[in-house]
Order: sequence, then structure tokens, then C-alpha cells
Amino acid sequence: MKFFLIAGELSGDRLGAALMAGLKQLLTEVNFAGVGGPLMQAEGLTSQFPMDELSVMGIAEVLPKYFHLKRRIAETSQACIDFAPDAMITIDSPDFCLRVAKMVRATSRVRTVHYVAPSVWAWRPKRAEKMAHSVDQVLALLPFEPPYMEKAGMRCDFVGHPVVSEPVADAAQVAEFRQEHGIGDAPLLLTLPGSRRSEVTRLCPIFGAALKTVVKHRPDARVVLPAAPNVAALVAELTAEWPVSPIILNPSDMALEQGLMQKRAAFAAADVALAASGTVSLELAAAGTPMVIGYDMSWLSWQIMDRMRMIDTVTLVNLVSETRHVAEFLGPKCVPGEIGAALCALLDDGDAQENQRQAMAVTMQRLGLGAEAPGLRAARAVLDGLS
Repeated sequence: MKFFLIAGELSGDRLGAALMAGLKQLLTEVNFAGVGGPLMQAEGLTSQFPMDELSVMGIAEVLPKYFHLKRRIAETSQACIDFAPDAMITIDSPDFCLRVAKMVRATSRVRTVHYVAPSVWAWRPKRAEKMAHSVDQVLALLPFEPPYMEKAGMRCDFVGHPVVSEPVADAAQVAEFRQEHGIGDAPLLLTLPGSRRSEVTRLCPIFGAALKTVVKHRPDARVVLPAAPNVAALVAELTAEWPVSPIILNPSDMALEQGLMQKRAAFAAADVALAASGTVSLELAAAGTPMVIGYDMSWLSWQIMDRMRMIDTVTLVNLVSETRHVAEFLGPKCVPGEIGAALCALLDDGDAQENQRQAMAVTMQRLGLGAEAPGLRAARAVLDGLS
């Protein structure tokens, strides 16, 4: 069987790789084509162009690249039609993927599966109705999403989130990581300013300024920053003036598995984390690492997003656990002073850390911890939809 897959960012690359592994487990012969990152490529995909070209978020950020992205949409659509797959599987990145799906559907009846339901419960609720014209099936990561998709006329399968089946560093690996990097017993802060160039450029100065408060409060604090390969050089440049020099983990300098092991160890070794909003909050939840969330974007993008959102929190741990234990600083509230104070408070407050860990445990259970691996569940759902 043949599958054409499209992922536009690192979280989608992880989802796609797990799905591809599941398809290979269930099928004796399978071929892949499309767009993906290093993890999908390791499973057998030759990407048509670098995935990071699609890692753009926010209206003001997309506009300068509009014509280039439009060409990539047309190119990707034609490549799918030429490949004639049994199914096209688009993974997250809806602004790109759903435009490809629409263009493919205009000239082909290839079955289209979209992996990761758009957050119609959060903002732009009519997206489900629009995507139903070109999408046959949706694979949902969150247990409350299927009714929204089914109401719009699409099949929707809750398949769980791959984060629940990914390895977590154990105590020995944490101790080794701390020793290797000379951290010892010092407080360790994990910083995660995002994987897109636009995110890193905007958030690194804010996060760095927030660290001034933390370092003043805990002079012995250390900082570790696992960088995405496509922004590692930029991260090194933007953190050069931080009040504490971060330990930058650049996966480009390591073999794939070594890079993943270092990242997992950093997540588990950290006392607290400061992270951009997104899927990374679930990775932190899997590691049991208390967190503070910060996110900013251009003034125009924020004005539009803020007027359209229908929820009071964007952090997935808060949403899935139905709690509000994770503090978040978004848009105009994403300022160094408040973020730094929140980090200091979290470092000092054992009860707050425990409340977060309880919410994280509920989140992992609701996302499928202990059940069949989500990638395999997703593969079964795709094949069942074809039967």
C-alpha cells in the first residue's frame, strides 16, 4: 500500500513517524512519500523539501512567505496526485495541510485523513464544516474531540497521544545527565522557547530577561535548553547575553537516538520548566516536570487570536485534566517580570508542584497511557477507514 504524508513541524514529525511505524507493523509492504522531518525520514520517507519551511505560525509571520508557501501547496498537491496513494495523511499544520487536501480533492478522490483535529473547541469553530468538504477521516489526540468532527460529517477516531508511549528518562539517566554537565545538586531550569524561528526570535529575549529574577533568587541555578535542529544556531546567538549561560543541547551534533536520550534526560532532570505553549507541555507532563508557560506573537496575530478564542487556557495539561494548575503568560502578559516571579514561586512551592504532577498524571491517563501505542492505534484507524 502507498501513503502520502505531510507534516509541517516537529510535533507533527513525531506523530507521523509513530503512524508510519504502526503501518509498517500492520502491513507486509508499504511505501511512503510526502513531506516530513528527521523522524519520518528515519521511518522511510524521502521529504520533497525541508519540513522547516512550513514551521511558520501567526498571520503577520506567514504574510512575507505567502507566495512561497502557495507554490509549495501546489507542488505538494501535484506530487500527491502523481503518487496516487491509497490515502493522503496530513498531520497538523492545518493552514498548509488543509489547503493541500482541498487542492487534491478538486481533481482526485484519494481518501484524505487529517491527523490532529483542529481546535474547533478553542477557536474558529466553523473550520470543521469547511474541512469536511475535503477530509474523510480525522485522527484525534484528545478524548473530547470526536463529537465536534462527527457533527460536521467526518469519521473521527480518538487514537491517543504518542507522548504516552515515548520513553522517559529514569533516575540513573537523570543522575548521569547532571554529572555529565556538571550540574550536581543545583536547581535546574529547563527552557523551551519553541521550534519555529519566529517563536525563538520573539521568546528568547523574554525568557532570558525572566531568568534574571530566577538567578537573583537562586544564584546557583543552572539552565538547560534542548534546541530544535533547525534553530540551534539561532538559539546559541540569542542566548549569548542571558544572565546564565544555558547548556544548549544541539541534536545536530549527535546521533538521532543520542539526541533524543539527552533531551529526555534534560526534561526529567529539571526542577521546573519555562516553555512555549504547545505540545511540549505534554512532554513535560510525561516527565513529571512542573512548568510555567509563556507565549507571545505579533500584535496583529494576538489581536485576532484573542478575539476568536473560546477557552480561558491554551495549555493542554490544564485542558485535558480540567484543572488550571499550570500558570501561563500569553500575549501582552508574556513579560519577564511576571514570568520570573512565577518561576521563583514554583521552585519554592512544593504543594504547587504536587498539584501540577497530579494534573499531569490525569492528563497522561486520559491520553491513553497503558493502552495500545497511539501510533499503532492511528495506523489501525487509517486501515479500517480504507476497508
